[in-house]
Amino acid sequence: MTDLIILESPSKIHTVQHTLGKGYKVVACVGHVRDLQKSKLSVDIEHGFTPTYVNISGKEKIIDDIRKLAEKSGHVYFATDPDREGEAISWHLATILGFDLNEKNRVTFNEITKTGVEAGMAAPRSIDMNIVNAQQARRILDRIVGYKLSPFLWKKVRRGLSAGRVQSAAVRMIVDRENEIRSFVPVEYWSVEAKLNAAGSKKAFTAKLTTVDGKKADLKTKEETDAVLSRVEGAEFKVASVRKGTRQRSPAAPFSTSTLLQDAAQRLGWQARRTMSVAQELYEGVDIEGVGAMGLITYMRTDSLRISDEAKAAAKNFIENAYGSSYLPKAPKNYRAGGNNVQDAHEAIRPTMPDLTPDTARASLTSDQYKLYKLIWSRFLASQMADCVLDTTAASIEANGCVFRTSGFSVKFEGFTVLYEEQNDESEENNALPPLSAGDILKVRSVGGIQHFTQPPARYTEATLIKAFKEYGIARPSTYASTITTIISRSYVEREGRQLKPTPLGEVTTELMKEHFEDIVDLGFTAEMENDLDKIELGEKDWVSVLDGFYKGFEKTLKAAEEDMEGKRVKIPDEATDIICEKCGKPMVIKIGKFGKFLACTGFPECKNTRRIVLETPGKCPICGKKIIQKKTRTSKKYFGCEDNPTCKFMTWDVPTAEVCPNCGCTLFNKGGAHGKLVCHKEGCGYERDVK
Repeated sequence: MTDLIILESPSKIHTVQHTLGKGYKVVACVGHVRDLQKSKLSVDIEHGFTPTYVNISGKEKIIDDIRKLAEKSGHVYFATDPDREGEAISWHLATILGFDLNEKNRVTFNEITKTGVEAGMAAPRSIDMNIVNAQQARRILDRIVGYKLSPFLWKKVRRGLSAGRVQSAAVRMIVDRENEIRSFVPVEYWSVEAKLNAAGSKKAFTAKLTTVDGKKADLKTKEETDAVLSRVEGAEFKVASVRKGTRQRSPAAPFSTSTLLQDAAQRLGWQARRTMSVAQELYEGVDIEGVGAMGLITYMRTDSLRISDEAKAAAKNFIENAYGSSYLPKAPKNYRAGGNNVQDAHEAIRPTMPDLTPDTARASLTSDQYKLYKLIWSRFLASQMADCVLDTTAASIEANGCVFRTSGFSVKFEGFTVLYEEQNDESEENNALPPLSAGDILKVRSVGGIQHFTQPPARYTEATLIKAFKEYGIARPSTYASTITTIISRSYVEREGRQLKPTPLGEVTTELMKEHFEDIVDLGFTAEMENDLDKIELGEKDWVSVLDGFYKGFEKTLKAAEEDMEGKRVKIPDEATDIICEKCGKPMVIKIGKFGKFLACTGFPECKNTRRIVLETPGKCPICGKKIIQKKTRTSKKYFGCEDNPTCKFMTWDVPTAEVCPNCGCTLFNKGGAHGKLVCHKEGCGYERDVK
């Protein structure tokens, strides 16, 4: 009689089955099998927030098949993902199958490898109801907010709108940032730079003015700047002091979910959803040529920076063999995540086999899998390497009471930088200064003033928004990507390049929420709710008490808002365009409907003309030569197709560019972003080259 292992994802079946062998039958439940009913609240608020769960439509056969296999198995193990959702799925399965919840039949795999699977099977435990209750509390909170608040928005703004604890707070962050940008008043200021040569050196270096007569140079106008320039015109530039030293740069910690999403956005140009999808594939398992089926990375939803002793030892062996003992740190590197809400159940995101290099695995990986694996592998190995050592030079240069400063460095020992460097490193310019000594007289090439204006805060990108989620504590690793996807798909926020910009709908809804439901969009309140969920998971708070505390205040707020807004309705401002209605000649405006933006005539209701918004690209269809237009799927994912669709079937995810193929003259498409390739889609051509 075999034992039954129930996984969450079918992608893991092959790897786990191969590891455990013939004594086990491995199946997958394909995500959640039970949930709250869609058609009603399904939460008995009056009786301890008791939820009513039903089997998810379409899952009947999966449940029935698992039940039949369970009846014929010697033992059943629930091996769903090692997080709140996974724990809840195991609980729902155990409940449906009628298992004793005290039975030790729950196993978790931090990595889908032989070691990870065997370690999980060796430590079965009972289903942790604290973790389950944390998931239930989150689900019920979100259901209450959605089912109670959304109808209010339907009546006061527009039908079909939705609200949510985390999504509404996220939209508020983007709206508040946009308001900061609009209200920003730039302030003029000036700097002075001198380009100088040391004796015997042909290469000039730059020194910046820092003080005038011992006081900080604070130049606000051109007149003040011109006065300084007149003062140093013809003056002798003399080296006052030189300070030499060494400085060490330490490697970045291995990835958590937040930093992985940020780095993939900055380096690869990927959206969070894409990064998490590829990371899931790497975690669940890939068949590596010469190695076999295995998960390439540890679990990818984690706040933790902890690394197991086994992984540290494996990294040490690889570094010593590949680079030499000088690249090993004097003491093992340990990292600790900051903040009060760190979930440390899992390790940091790392390769499961440090000696499996990206180049070794490349032939078995897709392009996206290779790029992300290389990023994770490089960051982890670098985190276990010795510091980079820099020889630094800083000099002060005096000219008629004005002091200019300059600095530079050269790499003495590259250390971890042979593998990986953070892109946001703000160290000195990587440029060694010429030999300088106190008393040296320098040749002046030029001295000039540069006008500046203070800049408004930048709009959020996915990377900076995720960083803010982490800092404010308003979301968790499992919800970063889905929160961003939700607020964009519901037209509260739109992308403008990489930037996230609120739509008129997002701004109107946020202002209404701030006025009547301040707690729902308050970052501190949202963070405290997340903290309460963490405490439920740790057994430090009762989940029903947390729900009760939230609902009492929410119910009063909702009632007051309905009374205050009685008979009122909020109008969503239209976006003006220069497009003229072809039916009546009046201007058209951009409105937001159930399926996104569209053009509508301002002559409504007399003229009911509407048009879809067509975004033309610089490209031409490689099949028929007509225009290529940008389109969107139902989930707001961009793709490109011929304007003559459906007559012409050409469609692609690759972005059309203004460049043409040197072989055939057709449009070149960007495949893979800033670090990808330009490819020709003309049948039979096959031309491609790197973007950079």
